Amino acid sequence: MEATPVRVRLGSALEWFVAALFLVATCGVGVLIVRELRMTPAAPVEAAVQTAESLPSAIPARAISVPVLLLHDGKQVKVGDSVEAVAATLGRGSEVGRQLADRGAHGDRLTRFYDSAGTRFVLVFEATERNGALCVAGIYLQ
Repeated sequence: MEATPVRVRLGSALEWFVAALFLVATCGVGVLIVRELRMTPAAPVEAAVQTAESLPSAIPARAISVPVLLLHDGKQVKVGDSVEAVAATLGRGSEVGRQLADRGAHGDRLTRFYDSAGTRFVLVFEATERNGALCVAGIYLQ
């Protein structure tokens, strides 16, 4: 009867131990990577905080600011739309009341009142840069 050397069995067990150690280390690194990806905050979004001084005086006191206005007939108005795009979307028939003009950060600012299918809202048009085209800077529901 031949006896197997102890060294062979010990070497085999050592190889399995090293392989298991590498497997555990790889799983640990993977868990750390996933945890860091989940915990990394998204890039901060700069919200346009409007103070009472930056709002036109014609905005009603209890008006609510929204970034997108979806109307009943499927039309929509978004912050950033040009005056021409809003006129093409809503038409001049939706305008009610008077148009007010005042001074904004980059020049003249227009405030227009609208009523479209029973939805009353106010659009503020303002240039985003000096001598730029007027775009929707604010949508306010009444």
